[in-house]
Amino acid sequence: MPARLPLGAMFALIALMAISLGTRAEDAVDPLANTTREPGFVDVYRNGHSGRVIIGVHELDVPFLLVTSLPGGLGSNDIGLDRGQVGKQYLARFKRVGQRLLLVADNTRFVADSADADERQAATDAFAPSVLWAAPILTRPPARSTQQAAQRALESEVLVDIGPYLTGDRHGIADAISGSAGIAPESAQQGNYTVDPERSLAVPDAARSFPDNSEFESLLTFTGPGKGAFVNQVAVDPTALTLRQHISFVRLPPPGFVPRRYHPASGAFSSGYLDFAQPLTGALDVRWQPRFRLHKDAAGKVVKPIVFHLDRGTPEPIRSALLDGARWWARAFEAAGFPGGYRVELMPADADPMDIRYNTITWTHRATRGWSYGLAIVDPRTGEIIKGAVNLGSQRVRQDILIAEALLAPYDKRDAAERNDEAQQMALARLRQLSAHEVGHTLGFNHNFAASRNGNGSVMDYPHPLIELDANGAPRLAGAYGVGVGDWDLYLVQHGYGNHDADALARLRKQIRAKGYQYLGDHDARSPGDAHAAGVLWDLSGADPLAAFDRVMSARSFALARFTIGVLPPSRQLGELEARLVPIYLLHRYQTDAMARLLGGVTYQYGLAGDTPAGTQPVPAATQRVARDRLLSTLGADALSLPDAVLDAMTPPGPGYDRDREYFATRAAPLFDPLGAADAAAAMTLQALLAPSRLQRLLIQHAEDPDQPGVRDSIDALLAATWQAPPPRDARRVLVQRSANWVVLDALMASLDSGALHPAVDSEIRASLASFQTWAVSTPQEADVTLAAERVRRYLADPTSVKLRPLPAVPPGAPI
Repeated sequence: MPARLPLGAMFALIALMAISLGTRAEDAVDPLANTTREPGFVDVYRNGHSGRVIIGVHELDVPFLLVTSLPGGLGSNDIGLDRGQVGKQYLARFKRVGQRLLLVADNTRFVADSADADERQAATDAFAPSVLWAAPILTRPPARSTQQAAQRALESEVLVDIGPYLTGDRHGIADAISGSAGIAPESAQQGNYTVDPERSLAVPDAARSFPDNSEFESLLTFTGPGKGAFVNQVAVDPTALTLRQHISFVRLPPPGFVPRRYHPASGAFSSGYLDFAQPLTGALDVRWQPRFRLHKDAAGKVVKPIVFHLDRGTPEPIRSALLDGARWWARAFEAAGFPGGYRVELMPADADPMDIRYNTITWTHRATRGWSYGLAIVDPRTGEIIKGAVNLGSQRVRQDILIAEALLAPYDKRDAAERNDEAQQMALARLRQLSAHEVGHTLGFNHNFAASRNGNGSVMDYPHPLIELDANGAPRLAGAYGVGVGDWDLYLVQHGYGNHDADALARLRKQIRAKGYQYLGDHDARSPGDAHAAGVLWDLSGADPLAAFDRVMSARSFALARFTIGVLPPSRQLGELEARLVPIYLLHRYQTDAMARLLGGVTYQYGLAGDTPAGTQPVPAATQRVARDRLLSTLGADALSLPDAVLDAMTPPGPGYDRDREYFATRAAPLFDPLGAADAAAAMTLQALLAPSRLQRLLIQHAEDPDQPGVRDSIDALLAATWQAPPPRDARRVLVQRSANWVVLDALMASLDSGALHPAVDSEIRASLASFQTWAVSTPQEADVTLAAERVRRYLADPTSVKLRPLPAVPPGAPI
């Protein structure tokens, strides 16, 4: 097994390299002098004195897989660049042109999969490959003996110094830091960074080679402005960011793998290309279902099981929880006919997690909580998974504990020990589910955000804690998360890995639908305006989202009414009370999304023309109207006002502590601002309610069926529930409602100003606002209503005459 180079030893090696500014004389004459050779996929020659890494290439114009990864990360969730992160993947080959060796990445997205060589070449020539790197071929002095000549002839290598390639930014680190990679929001853009060649080098001792893979590592130092908030948050010196980059050259798998055609209802990811050799009636877009190779010998035993290895840096009891959860998939593989075909172990002590041969589960530390993810390295020709790599963010589990402690308020109770254990067990149960979830991605499986309609139907959903209410109405968390894989997960493995023909796979899809399972992936669930009624992230499990909304609101009311200093461990500073309040005050955020999905919502299925009913079906009108009422109830003073005891307990952060994005914004600094909290909660609802695509569907559905809610009556109902509702009785609630009302008006104007609305939707909102203005003018009201009416009048007459206010920021909820 390849040995990992300890970080301390690496820097000692670097210091040693820095001392040597030149090369030995014999190194200049013979590039392989003073090197140690390690034969393998490409032969590796290491020279610890000069710091050179030379490779000997045996196979030219033979494709292999090139993969980048990061053994050491930056530590910023906002930028990315995590420890253990898999990066770019290429189908590459070495090509010799004269005295230069080219590293060429083939364009695998466009092919002609034909027996005709000319047809294949026509497709190859039509789309440009990429030369990733080129280098002069090294020559050696004449052999001094017959024996030496024979040895060189036997090796027959093409030699190049690969150091210049290794010290380039092959992972896209600079793009990630600057935000130009297209994955970071504008707020995460940290300026332009470039590799400093004087402070970047290949690490000879980390270069290893094996029969089917060769592994390399370099230390890259990026220099830049150092002014970004996120680089300052994590770096010793934000003007010099030093990261470790890993490069893997991997022999492509041997013949024998049978690709499986991708089906949209499989619950899997897809991998594929455009195939110009398809018949005229066939789709050019050819897709495979990614999966590991699993086959049995004559005795029925799995030849090469799928084995995942957990990061040895994971502490207990987290380690045991992650092992337990990842092992849940063993049941599914056994049910699919592969007993012993899947297992999970602790990473061997002397193994390198970046070695392509290891499927890994990495416990990833960052400065703030963030997402976890599972990625697969896939043969682009067939969809065969070569390696699975999971990254689990270590801080997100603390959000679960925070939610549990805020719900249970254990620290001032007689049964504090029992409640603390309940909170801890909830967090560990979530880790088991998270481990299974992310490993599922690396096995080739997609999210299913509709599985929660079937309870613990799948680990591939995003689960909300299953809050139960005891006889006193108090929230309890003993069964907060499900245990084990669900029916959908058993189906995933059967469909993806079982030895089934097309008819058998079709029967599996029919059987899972008959059990009541729907399937909704990311592209139908992540946008606030998404249409499918079941496509909700983090919603409370169950077949009735209306009942789940009521249960969450009851748990929220109970927890807020009893929110005391007992939610905070005695050793924590008092300012954290605000952070504990946020997830409880916004406990309904995901069920609010569920209500919004019903309004203007539809249902439909993924499938093929030959096996799945076409079209969409709207959510029944009565259900839509009830869901709308639930949504509007979250904008009233009863939902938005905080109990006096909560307000009395809020204390500013102590010296050295600051509010961050996990807190509500305040205009009353340093004090807690109850209006800031109310405004954020109102904005949360309004962003879902007024999503342009939702309003468009309301327009269309109402035109087709007048019983369905439309745009005009929904906006009228929104204004009636807020601005036009009878004022609350006590002054504090009156103030909260006034604040929320202004957010409503700001959201409506922002919607009109967005340019995203169909003209017919725009006109209906304008008609509602004009009607509101008429009502306000004709009815004696308080000053706020008069000002609102004047603001509406001016905006409708001339939008440029009114300076619009941005909607309040909502503290992050996910990931949990």
